[in-house]
Amino acid sequence: MKLVVVTGCLGLIGNYVTRACLKKGWKVYGIDKMTYAANKWALEEFLVHPNFSFLQEDICKLKSLPDCDYVINIAAESHVGNSIVDSTDFINSNVVGVQNLLNLIKNKQDNVFRKPIFLHFSTDEVYGDIESGAHTENDILKPSNPYSASKAAADMLILAWNRTYNIDYTIVRPTNNYGIGQYPEKFIPITIKFLSMGRKVNLHNRGEPIRNWLHCEDTAEAIIKIIESGVKNEIYNISGNLEQKNIVTAEKILNSFLNKEEKNIEKYFNLEYKRPGQDVRYALNDSKLRSLGWQNKKDFDKEIDKIVKYYKENFIW
Repeated sequence: MKLVVVTGCLGLIGNYVTRACLKKGWKVYGIDKMTYAANKWALEEFLVHPNFSFLQEDICKLKSLPDCDYVINIAAESHVGNSIVDSTDFINSNVVGVQNLLNLIKNKQDNVFRKPIFLHFSTDEVYGDIESGAHTENDILKPSNPYSASKAAADMLILAWNRTYNIDYTIVRPTNNYGIGQYPEKFIPITIKFLSMGRKVNLHNRGEPIRNWLHCEDTAEAIIKIIESGVKNEIYNISGNLEQKNIVTAEKILNSFLNKEEKNIEKYFNLEYKRPGQDVRYALNDSKLRSLGWQNKKDFDKEIDKIVKYYKENFIW
């Protein structure tokens, strides 16, 4: 049985990873600050599980960690648009918070229980954009906005703590995650919310930027595979199986919402907004992870109908 701490356990990816760990029969110590983006319904689900414990706390203020095999750090500020407006919370959570977790691991006594491996969620955005081909784990980091810069800084801290203090780590860099439980400030849920309200959605840069979509359940299974493989002190890209322009994603959401094909997309979307620091395309080569035996299984075109239905039926402020 594994003992894992999951920070950000009530966020989009966090609730999928927590659920996958509990399904394996592992004991999970969930930590979450419970910001506006936390899924309180997920906490109700997890608290009835005998292997789950919970602490409401900010990772920047955390004073100790329980004995465990892994600290899976998913807690983060992650909305690029918010980081452009004000990066303060991003530096605190994504940099200072990671520093605090690393120091808590460093300072744990190892005469009874060995120090845990720090499994950290980074992002594909740390590489910056790429017009053709795909980034590998060895590529240099060229973040384009305050959010991705804060995540790149955290990656550098982890590598430094490994070299200086021998802290074992694994860094994962996934592409765009989607699924039920994402707060409606991100592309898919906010599009559904605005469509429900009869309001136009800003589709940045005429929808030309290209993204790669990865379902959270596939992401969670990647984490299980990495842990069960026993690898450490490695970086793994996690890529989805669908790369498409944002305007194509928008059309799929709209058609699912209307339950018909709509040709006049400008009736529902504002194509004139340009976001500062917009990346043209993200793409990852994740053959290193796939060599461990992982593969993504979710089909975006099938899953989007479930997600549209959920957000149509559940209004989130």
